[in-house]
Amino acid sequence: MRSSRSLSGVKLGTYYVVHMPEPDDFDFWRERARGLIQCDVPPDRIAWVEPGGSGDLFAHGKRRMPVPPKDAPPVRANRRFVSLARNAALHSDPERFALLYRLLWRLQANPRIMEDKADLDVRKLEELDKNVRRDSHKMHAFVRFRLVEDEEGDEHYVAWFEPDHHILRANASFFMRRFSNMRWSILTPRGSLHWDGETMAEGPPADRSDAPSGDPTEDLWRSYYASIFNPARLKIGAMLKEMPKKYWKNMPEAALIPELVAGAQKRESAMVEKGTLEFEERPETLAAIDKAIHACRKCPIGQLDNHAVMGEGPQDAALMIVGEQPGDQEDQQGRPFVGPAGQLLDAHLEKVGIDRRAAYVTNTVKHFKYVQRGKRRIHQSPGAKEIDTCRWWIESERAIVQPKLILAMGASAARGMLGKTVSITKVRGEPIALEDGSELWVTAHPSYLLRLDGPAREEQARLFDADLAAVKERLEELAG
Repeated sequence: MRSSRSLSGVKLGTYYVVHMPEPDDFDFWRERARGLIQCDVPPDRIAWVEPGGSGDLFAHGKRRMPVPPKDAPPVRANRRFVSLARNAALHSDPERFALLYRLLWRLQANPRIMEDKADLDVRKLEELDKNVRRDSHKMHAFVRFRLVEDEEGDEHYVAWFEPDHHILRANASFFMRRFSNMRWSILTPRGSLHWDGETMAEGPPADRSDAPSGDPTEDLWRSYYASIFNPARLKIGAMLKEMPKKYWKNMPEAALIPELVAGAQKRESAMVEKGTLEFEERPETLAAIDKAIHACRKCPIGQLDNHAVMGEGPQDAALMIVGEQPGDQEDQQGRPFVGPAGQLLDAHLEKVGIDRRAAYVTNTVKHFKYVQRGKRRIHQSPGAKEIDTCRWWIESERAIVQPKLILAMGASAARGMLGKTVSITKVRGEPIALEDGSELWVTAHPSYLLRLDGPAREEQARLFDADLAAVKERLEELAG
């Protein structure tokens, strides 16, 4: 066999050993796997060895691995396999790369194997993917930074976390985006990350003693946690499921939990007597949110002569579509996206094959902000403070619907989801992982397209369609 590109490795008889440079290097695995598939090497003739593994037992037979012939057919792998495999490669199971190769090998003969929910390899791959996603979610939720000062007196934040899987590098971008203005380090037994505000650097594994045990700001954090702890919402089983005790030692507020739980019943009774229970609770149903937003006057928009507009759609929708605020027609009809922007949105959704009726459609801000000019009400964009005030309601909707994917249309919608302003041109077209494990996708608001004409509108419409198509594709991947 000849090729302009060779695959280096070790050969002993008809067995091959592939040494992985890093335990989470999916791209390296994929490159090697493609070459081996094209050389028709079956799964039982390959050993995938992680750094520090026992592959040196075969060192005496070291040769160049086989190289694909020039006429070798391309390797087939559908999007669902690639998506699950990329995540499963981060698992700590030492047999994960062998599983991935075995499935890839089988896909060449049976391209529809990923649709077989009873297949043991497929089920195992889905399990690995689920475990990794859960571990990433816990990392997003339970990393706690503590303040330290370096030798020059500059602030630096350090966190300790113990992941179950090789998720550190895969989640670097999440923390880089969320804490972009901080200098921070995340230390783990599997490696470390260091961000100086401009550059991300990797470091060696760390020990718990390398991280600080506390800082002065934790008293404030504990006071805040105690103040928002709602005994009426206490469900110990659910709390332990979402916040397992293994993470408590790294969380300053965890020390308060036993005392707060012990006093929950007494505090709940006191809240009932004072009449503050209903005010402090987050609504448990969409109907309760609908009722509450009509009475909300927490920002100047709610003081205008308008009506709150509630979201609509299935309560268990996999997709939540979020806009900026109701417009004039939405305010009059009491439904989201029924005006010109809504009609344009419907046309583009239909074009890419997204059924609006299967999505939950809502707005970040619940009332129409406008200025009166004669008989016309002219739209005004909500301010950052108004968006942040209204986040209580959109977060309540999100907690009930629990969508797998959220499409935020426009900068206001993105801020409502992230709590900060982002550039649409910089973040559109790529998923942003959220704390609850869902994904946020950002695109332009359809009203932006309405304000354009000619080539500019055609270009923005093309980008809008591309964003919606990517969302549809991702939804199909998540649905399996």
